[in-house]
Amino acid sequence: MKYLLILIFAPLIALALLYFLFPGRLVALMRSLVRRRGRLVRKSIAVDGRVWPYLEGGDPSKPALVMVHGFGADKDHWSFYARWLTRDYRLIAPDLPGFGENDRDPALPFDIASQTARLKAFLDALGIERPHLGGNSMGGWIALRFAIDHPDRLATLTLLNNAGVLGEKESELQRLAAARDYNPLVLANIEDADRLVEFVAHKPMRVPARLKPAVYADALRYRDLLDRIFWVIADEMEAKPLNDELAKVRVPTLIVWGRHDRLIDVSCVAVLEAGIADSRAHVFDHVAHVPMIEDPKATAEVQRAFLAAHESLAAPANPPPTVR
Repeated sequence: MKYLLILIFAPLIALALLYFLFPGRLVALMRSLVRRRGRLVRKSIAVDGRVWPYLEGGDPSKPALVMVHGFGADKDHWSFYARWLTRDYRLIAPDLPGFGENDRDPALPFDIASQTARLKAFLDALGIERPHLGGNSMGGWIALRFAIDHPDRLATLTLLNNAGVLGEKESELQRLAAARDYNPLVLANIEDADRLVEFVAHKPMRVPARLKPAVYADALRYRDLLDRIFWVIADEMEAKPLNDELAKVRVPTLIVWGRHDRLIDVSCVAVLEAGIADSRAHVFDHVAHVPMIEDPKATAEVQRAFLAAHESLAAPANPPPTVR
């Protein structure tokens, strides 16, 4: 009985010690466990002299599914989502330059065309010819730009609350950005984290106070760079939305949205459906801007059904290159 109690309580005591004494290590452990549950491993590859870290999971012989994160996010925003897709697809989720573990060089251009060109170079380096491509928010804008610029390089396109188009109604983020005296997507301090999460998610999960410094360390460390990137893409959004170019998208397209999105209004769905000939939409009534995090299972099921209907369009899988 004594040894049984030790087996039961020892892990709990270890977690408590990590929480109070080493919160950074606990966050790293939690990240590792979520990746493992999604059958993801961290890899990296050199692309034009720059190291791109990315997550990959699934059988390399399966069709490639590449998912691109949004502004202020990183590759791990797909970790919760991955477990429902890695059985049937080779899921790849990179960190874009400017975010996550990728190059944070402030001298880089961060406009959408530049990021789209870098994404193409990343796919070329991996030898991926015609993947299923998707993205959330800014990542969806990049994916949409990719579909317009390189229509023969994709099997399908999945857009989750994507930026890059203007809907009939102005979002709360658009109104705040228009005033140009406040960036709601950049943290002012640790205490500001709850406000940001509430802005992005409909029913936000609370991060324990002890873990916040570790969870939001990068967001605060690179605050100035993130602020600069935000205004680059905000100005581009105002000056050059893709509404008039949507007819150039020639691949089957899935549009997924959360009805409670305060960043990009749900009225954009009608614009995308009208502009992209071969498209279908699914609007969730219980989520906001990040459906793959707020309800990963339901979102993945919608995407899996869409991808299964267009499976024959994906290029045969190539052997993956040697990566670190």
